[in-house]
Amino acid sequence: MIENLDAVVLAGGAAARMGGADKPGLAVAGRTLLERVVDAVRDHHPGAHVTVVGPERDRPRARYVREDPPGGGPVPALRAGLPHVGAPWFALLAADLPYLAPEHLAALGAAAPGHDGAVLVDAAGRAQWLTGVWRTEALRTALANYGGRSLYGLLEPLDPARVPLAGDPGDFDVDTPEALERVRAELGPPDRPGHPGP
Repeated sequence: MIENLDAVVLAGGAAARMGGADKPGLAVAGRTLLERVVDAVRDHHPGAHVTVVGPERDRPRARYVREDPPGGGPVPALRAGLPHVGAPWFALLAADLPYLAPEHLAALGAAAPGHDGAVLVDAAGRAQWLTGVWRTEALRTALANYGGRSLYGLLEPLDPARVPLAGDPGDFDVDTPEALERVRAELGPPDRPGHPGP
């Protein structure tokens, strides 16, 4: 079991399949997608230091940094966020995971010891590289020796534990307007008082 965990949340993508919308700022059931992810981390581990790689926002409360160049992809984003991790383990997460819950992070944390990390695996057997927990020093070493741009190329050689995604909802992340509407139908509308809509 992991007792000390930080998090790096990647929130700087172009969201081309969402028509260039500010995807982390889209609301589901009264909270933005980014807020939902950060809340899940802090509900799991209240002392977690959260670094968001993306444009600075009023909420959620976190350290905000940018990759160089902005929008350069997940590997440059990870390079920007990882130096701010102080815990021996950290969660590497996308900003568009409306179903992410503390239970997912607990399952990853339970599986990771004995490995260099653990990732969720969907119903089709695909590793979700932006829903995982990693040994900080192992990933620092891997990143220092990696010249590519693919998260798969960086993370697969670490041979992480695979954690089945129980009750796979089919749209664990949100990549399209249709997926967003399905998530909102499942979890609730965006326009509760005091919270933004799209």
